[in-house]
Amino acid sequence: MPSQSAEQQPPFLLLGRVLRPHGVRGEVRIEVLTAYPERIVPGRQVFVGPDPQNPRSATMRTVTRSRTHQKLLILQFEGISDRSQAEALRGQFVMVTLDDAVPLEEGEFYLFQLIGLAVYTDEGEHLGRITDVIETGANDVYVVHGPRGEVLLPAIDECILERDIEGGKVTVHLLDGLL
Repeated sequence: MPSQSAEQQPPFLLLGRVLRPHGVRGEVRIEVLTAYPERIVPGRQVFVGPDPQNPRSATMRTVTRSRTHQKLLILQFEGISDRSQAEALRGQFVMVTLDDAVPLEEGEFYLFQLIGLAVYTDEGEHLGRITDVIETGANDVYVVHGPRGEVLLPAIDECILERDIEGGKVTVHLLDGLL
């Protein structure tokens, strides 16, 4: 059984978070939260809002300028032309709907699709269900709650043997010291 029904899918996928204004002409510094920042280009329509779970809190905006600066993106949106207008966006998220997201390649998945999947060891033991995914920078960590309590599994090839999103199951190999 799949982990996410249509009702459980998030309304938006995060592209970034507005950190602060950049300069005086309405540009904003964006913390990148996507694996595809190069797709945020002039002409792209995105949603900007404070709550990624509430579509009514977001406003559709068109990107008019986009460039990288160190590890950040500098964006300007149509209708935002000065520093005070840009300041009003501080802390808000830049998002797209799932339908407007970058198409996934074979074997790729969104992290939200892992939530709720059943986790089994390669020996058939049921460890529980994935309740969260922690992004550490080095590798993701799957948080599993089940009969053994909370189990943290590194999302590395030696540990995660198979992710069957459609089948609602993840098969893992328990490395020494994980339990």
